[in-house]
Amino acid sequence: MSGHGAPVITPDGSDLRVAIVAASWHTEVMDGLVAGAQRGLAEAGVRDVPLVRVPGTVELTVACARLAPAYDALVALGVVIRGGTPHFDYVCSGVTTGLTQVSATTGCPVGFGVLTCDDDAQALDRAGLPGSSEDKGHEAAVAAVATAVTLGALAPRTLGA
Repeated sequence: MSGHGAPVITPDGSDLRVAIVAASWHTEVMDGLVAGAQRGLAEAGVRDVPLVRVPGTVELTVACARLAPAYDALVALGVVIRGGTPHFDYVCSGVTTGLTQVSATTGCPVGFGVLTCDDDAQALDRAGLPGSSEDKGHEAAVAAVATAVTLGALAPRTLGA
């Protein structure tokens, strides 16, 4: 949702229940992502947002799957930095697929705030820290709330319709 032409969205999430699920690995990046998500949710009017910490990015999927039935939206935050092995590709693919499946099977929007970067500098530049060019935590939170608001406005689907 960032870059030239990105929409400016300010949804009203004041009656939504939203939780943030964040990896613990890479403290500086994660602190920026969490702060951005919290700011985005506050701007949308979302209150009393729990923060659930998991060890790493790969654990986001199982935590979101457990939480989804109790929330209107979730914000998943993590960071994966490329190393010298294919582990990066496996984690990125698994987390992306897993979070998409959680959202699709539960109907609970999951704002995707997982950074997939070649190095620490890229992650820091996307984490919403002072001097960062992007704020992916904020973007993920706003996307989750906007999707939950849209889903709430849709008429329930009936069989045979």
